[in-house]
Amino acid sequence: MIGLNFSNRLDPALTAACPIRDVLDRIGDKWSVLIVGHLKDGPVRFGVLRRQIGDISQRMLTETLRHLQRDGLIFRKVYPTVPPSVEYGLTDLGRSLLVPLDQLVEWSAQNHEVVRAARKEFDQVA
Repeated sequence: MIGLNFSNRLDPALTAACPIRDVLDRIGDKWSVLIVGHLKDGPVRFGVLRRQIGDISQRMLTETLRHLQRDGLIFRKVYPTVPPSVEYGLTDLGRSLLVPLDQLVEWSAQNHEVVRAARKEFDQVA
């Protein structure tokens, strides 16, 4: 297991090349996590994915899908129909992300009320 080492977080030269930040910048945003989660059961067409997520704009969905494809987490398949149909699915690398994401989702569900209570207490003091 890789240990968490944040000792160099204040050095700009080191943080720019940090592999942890480089990867977490992509998989740590809410849209990427939601998209990967919606693709866990198999490939999904763009329109279906947009309806499933609901509150994502077409532009943001397109941009996030491109980033995930660029990072090798998803694939894009275009079908030669009129108009063209496009579906997205997880690559092997993307599927390997499901276990840690499931753990994070489980942790979030188990600790949601504790986090909300902490926020409320903080906001009352602040």
